[in-house]
Amino acid sequence: MVESRKMSESRTIQTKLVLPPDTNHLDTIFGGQVLAFIDEIAAITAMKHAQMPVVTASIDSVDFLSSAVVGDVLELEANVSSTGRTSMEVYVMVHSSNLLTNETKLTTESFLTMVAIGPDNRPTPVPSVVPESEGEKRIFESAPARRLHRKQRLEMKH
Repeated sequence: MVESRKMSESRTIQTKLVLPPDTNHLDTIFGGQVLAFIDEIAAITAMKHAQMPVVTASIDSVDFLSSAVVGDVLELEANVSSTGRTSMEVYVMVHSSNLLTNETKLTTESFLTMVAIGPDNRPTPVPSVVPESEGEKRIFESAPARRLHRKQRLEMKH
């Protein structure tokens, strides 16, 4: 197994068109639809990193910063931002663009935890992740605080 992979190796980009069935009575995209898009790209990103199947362990945070409307194009970008023994934290950004006005805005940011699943259907070790750019290093270095917050949140439930 590979000991580590560059953060950029897991980078995944998807483009989606906001259509009427994806929207509510205000013609803005349903939050649940955005969550489905986020979960999908996070899984793809984690599978690229681990090179094995993954499951979603948690959607750790989702910040809806602005809305997207019918006709907007969503661009989702994700990468593995840190790793544990069998888990990967995936950072997802969603931008919306109006192709007629050229206006682009950040609509959603999210962190998810994905777990690699081995042939025995049990969690299995993953390669560590190595940040390279300044932005990658910033998000990587802030991961321990998010990991602690996740752990504290889970402990409160037990």
